[in-house]
Amino acid sequence: MAATRNKIGIWMDHSIAHLMEHSNNPFEIKTIESDFTHQEKINSLLKGQDHLHNKEQHLQSKYYKKLMTVVKKYKEVILFGPTDAKEELFNAISSDNRFENINIQVKQTDKMNAQQKHDFVREFFANK
Repeated sequence: MAATRNKIGIWMDHSIAHLMEHSNNPFEIKTIESDFTHQEKINSLLKGQDHLHNKEQHLQSKYYKKLMTVVKKYKEVILFGPTDAKEELFNAISSDNRFENINIQVKQTDKMNAQQKHDFVREFFANK
């Protein structure tokens, strides 16, 4: 039986997500990267705008599915970051009833260094 973990903070934009499990142990950041890299964008643009859009949609969907696999293992999740990627992920999660028992919140933040991300996650869950 897989244990359900309690809390995780995910700082994300469209290219990378930093996952920080909230625990008493020192924070460890895991990353998940989108396959839609800058080089991929250039290659797709050379093939035309429609190709770029289709490629981006496909790779973003794959990226969000990877993140959803992680989110499924937690009871509480905070999605934060400077772009609208967190809202896009939240919308994908909201339409999937496998996530209905998970408390997921979304917060807009600026770009942050590793320490600021840790502090944000610690403070967010300290108020819970």
